[in-house]
Amino acid sequence: MKDTDYLKRYTYKIIANDFNLAGKGSSDIKTNLKMLGIDPKVIRRIAIISYEAEINMVIHSYGGDLHCDIYKDRIVIISEDTGPGIPNIELALTEGYSTASSKVRELGFGAGMGLPNMRRWSDEFEIMSQKEGTKIYMTVLI
Repeated sequence: MKDTDYLKRYTYKIIANDFNLAGKGSSDIKTNLKMLGIDPKVIRRIAIISYEAEINMVIHSYGGDLHCDIYKDRIVIISEDTGPGIPNIELALTEGYSTASSKVRELGFGAGMGLPNMRRWSDEFEIMSQKEGTKIYMTVLI
């Protein structure tokens, strides 16, 4: 599978630390999937993983892109940020582990469930990270 074999792609620019827009991309994805007649159970899963990915980029990255690629048999959410990377992916995938600041926690975010929820609600989950950025592929079968 190539990144360009999709039938339709939605892309959203995610801005670091912009809590006013946080969640807008994932909300738009949900709306678009409803308009396409996608099964509500699939939409719910996509809404969860896209929201978690978007919020993680707002909190932890320098910004990036959130893609929703629609194929005949699956929907793939791709979270692609510009850094600083995840030093210990295994630890970051542990429920409750968080590196969020106290300011972020005061806003109600940073409970350490982002990556675990992304993995839990995906049929396929792949994460790659280095200092230049993190790329996560999350697939939900239709």
